[in-house]
Amino acid sequence: MSRTMAADEDSTRVRLAGRRAKRILAASGACLGLLGWSHPEVALGCLAVFVVIALVVLWPSRAGMAQERMQAEARSELVWPGRGMKAIVEALQEPAFILDRGLLLRYRNPASFVAFGNMTLGDPFSLRFRAPELIAAVESAIRNQAPGQATLDERRPIERTWQVEILPVPAYQGESPHFFLVLFRDRTAERRTERMRTDFVANASHELRTPLASLTGFIETLQGPARNDAQARERFLAIMREQAQRMSRLIDDLLSLSRIEMKRHLPVNARADLVSVLRKVQVQMAPLAEELGMTVEFSPVEEAVLVVGDEDELIQVFANLVENACKYAESGQRVELSIAHETERGEPVIDASVRDFGPGIPPEHVPRLTERFYRVSVGSSRAKQGTGLGLSIVRNILLRHKSRLLVQSEIGRGTIFTARFPATASESPIQPLVQYYS
Repeated sequence: MSRTMAADEDSTRVRLAGRRAKRILAASGACLGLLGWSHPEVALGCLAVFVVIALVVLWPSRAGMAQERMQAEARSELVWPGRGMKAIVEALQEPAFILDRGLLLRYRNPASFVAFGNMTLGDPFSLRFRAPELIAAVESAIRNQAPGQATLDERRPIERTWQVEILPVPAYQGESPHFFLVLFRDRTAERRTERMRTDFVANASHELRTPLASLTGFIETLQGPARNDAQARERFLAIMREQAQRMSRLIDDLLSLSRIEMKRHLPVNARADLVSVLRKVQVQMAPLAEELGMTVEFSPVEEAVLVVGDEDELIQVFANLVENACKYAESGQRVELSIAHETERGEPVIDASVRDFGPGIPPEHVPRLTERFYRVSVGSSRAKQGTGLGLSIVRNILLRHKSRLLVQSEIGRGTIFTARFPATASESPIQPLVQYYS
């Protein structure tokens, strides 16, 4: 029999004994009252006996009831956390749970409802969290009465990574901890950033290693077998120059992307005319289009369309989009530039689009087009002297301009890249980065 069950039986016996004593004393008091009318002397003696019985019977009963209350409060403190502990857990911004030694849920804060949904107090912790590593870490912390850590990777409903800390809650008077705090810290963004950094370094290294390997091979050939072969030397030098230019373009794009990301959080403090931007891009890209047998067409309806933006950065955006259209959709023979006023969720927006009439992009590739070094076709991209960073640069510039890149593509009919700008921003006055007040 457990200690709690024995205490419950003792308290039950005390309550029953108290009730019986009260009934006996009530009956005795009634008899004493009747006796007092006829025999006062006897009644007086019985009264003394009655007082003694009351002291002997009722006092232990009251003491037992007080002891019962103390035992009940002690049992409650061992099962449910106190108000102070609950208040501290509720103040935490991260999801937090209080477990007892049996891994039963005894309390949880509001943040845990948002992150993990509803859980019933008193249920086993493992009903919601079935990750073996997490449960093993909690069991180890409870067994050793020491802090523990674990990592929880969730795939559904969304992919998230949690760093979990298990902390014993100190008990009073040096007793062993009765409760353990399980605190969840969201590390999804940090993990994603670390993965992006790792992928970026790996991709950049790979992109630079390929032309470097080619250069090294041709240099060794020119120093060896082709040392006196003038024809081979000219051919190899032309290839080496092409590979060096490829590395130069890649480094330029990497530096450009780095600069853009560094100032992406800075607000734009100027206005740009989209009509003027697209006209300059049309002139700038005309030689490349002519070389590939294509034309860049632009017939604006308005004389000026103002948006909040940096003209040089916007020229870079549309130059990248037109260059991609010319290189990868040359079968369409033309690229169209256009500006249109639209509405999105009831708000006015301005769309500046670059449309090609090439083969189109398969739908499974569209969501990943703006990732660094992502290519629909690696071989075609390298043959066209692409670095895989152009659309990533476009995306980051548009983010700084609080704009979005929309992609519509249909196999066999071409692709439309649209930069969508908020129209309301173009009408509001530009606020300086620093305001002075008198």
